[in-house]
Amino acid sequence: MLHIEHLTKKYGDKVAVDDLTLSIAPGEIYGFIGHNGAGKTTTLKSVVGILSFDAGEITVCGASIKTDPLSCKKNLAYIPDNPDLYDYMKGSQYLSFIADIFGVPLDLRKERISSLAAAFELTEALAQPISSYSHGMKQKLAVIGAFLHDPKLIVMDEPFVGLDPKAAHLLKSMMREHCDKGGAIFFSTHVLEVAEKLCDKVAIIKGGRLIRSGSMEEVRGDETLEEVFLELAEE
Repeated sequence: MLHIEHLTKKYGDKVAVDDLTLSIAPGEIYGFIGHNGAGKTTTLKSVVGILSFDAGEITVCGASIKTDPLSCKKNLAYIPDNPDLYDYMKGSQYLSFIADIFGVPLDLRKERISSLAAAFELTEALAQPISSYSHGMKQKLAVIGAFLHDPKLIVMDEPFVGLDPKAAHLLKSMMREHCDKGGAIFFSTHVLEVAEKLCDKVAIIKGGRLIRSGSMEEVRGDETLEEVFLELAEE
């Protein structure tokens, strides 16, 4: 589904991501963990084609994000850490715009928008301009937009920030359901308890370098994920 091979990204003399290699298979929820500035967001933005990179290769469903970005983007969705949406649009207009981009048929988009908006308690707000939304409401709208075209891969940067407990619980259920149907999810989080309960696999990055990855059992052993992360971060 997603293959990252020897990814290197520099900002001037600073190496933000250093020779990173990861693979995510269909059906996997893959957590990406590290301190602020560790290289998580840079990696995610490289995966979805927002950032170019200096070395390495990234493929989504067999297509290269370098040479065939359109094919890659047809198969993925991205939720950034700060949902920067089109404030001048109404919520319904934004979702219709997303559906148009990905060619979601009218009857199917109506069904999905109606169902997801009701689940996130956002139905009435869809008639309002996004500029009137709180951060949490924007996050919910971004989540709905990401799931709207049923992408094979969903990439998320701190997706639970700003969500109330009910919405966060719903998103976790949607993530599991998406992967049970054969999709894949790659997401960063600072909430290690969530990662420990939700993820099939996890990778820990420090200073741009991968320091541990694998199944949750392989990474944490007899310890909690928090204990392992703190130990590795201090080394």
